[in-house]
Amino acid sequence: MLLNIEHQTQYVFSEMVQYTIQQLRLTPSNGDGQQVRHWQLKVNGQLTPFEDAFGNQAHTLVIDQPHEELLITVSGTVETGIDTGASASTLPVEIYLRETPLTQADAAMAAFAQRFINAPVTDMMHALREHMQYIKGATQVDTTAAEAFHLGQGVCQDHAHAFIGCCRSIGLPARYVSGYLFTVDGSLMQTHAWVDVWQEGQWQGLDVSNGTRVNETHVRLAHGLDYRSASPVTGSRMGGGIEGMASVVSVNQHAANTASQRQQLLLQQAQRAQQ
Repeated sequence: MLLNIEHQTQYVFSEMVQYTIQQLRLTPSNGDGQQVRHWQLKVNGQLTPFEDAFGNQAHTLVIDQPHEELLITVSGTVETGIDTGASASTLPVEIYLRETPLTQADAAMAAFAQRFINAPVTDMMHALREHMQYIKGATQVDTTAAEAFHLGQGVCQDHAHAFIGCCRSIGLPARYVSGYLFTVDGSLMQTHAWVDVWQEGQWQGLDVSNGTRVNETHVRLAHGLDYRSASPVTGSRMGGGIEGMASVVSVNQHAANTASQRQQLLLQQAQRAQQ
């Protein structure tokens, strides 16, 4: 499947920002069933490419001039569902047994996972999806796996964190994956998250929110121990006052709205978020 991807993130600030530094994990890599045909990352600042500790392609963004807005735009074409083999990794898989504050399993999660210790990992995925309803706004970006599991609600980030915690509690290495998802009706206009589980000598991708194995509709950006180490954008700034942010993703097999139309829509959404 040949997928066209456009992703814009717009920030607006109530006061002048004096300095911004961010890490951007917005560049997909070849491997794991995908081949990048072309890719472009544009931003009004200085970009320095690097490879992070998990092998993700990343950039450091620095803006050292006063600014009131920040627009990050990525676009490109990725072919999925092809035989590319696994991407190279220099880290031992045991690293992905390491607990983090966002993924640590509490007693309830550990007891839940124990029920599936001798069952296919997909059985635990489906059971967790039934336990945790997909509801936007029920959690925050810093909600932990245990909190979301107790609440029984969340979004793809929460499903991924909870599933990772359950897997690690029964000795299965698991890692958080950020990326994009193609839907025929265009219903997911944002980045997506799923989980890789190490079994039988290879990584198996599982999309808990959709109850499926990862397939040609998924495009990988980055992976890590949790959301923080695989987040598309992280960083800090000096000044700026109140921040407004909006993000729009388009994943399709045909051209969508023009760039100018998307940028105008983003700016309006970011300004509303600032109020």
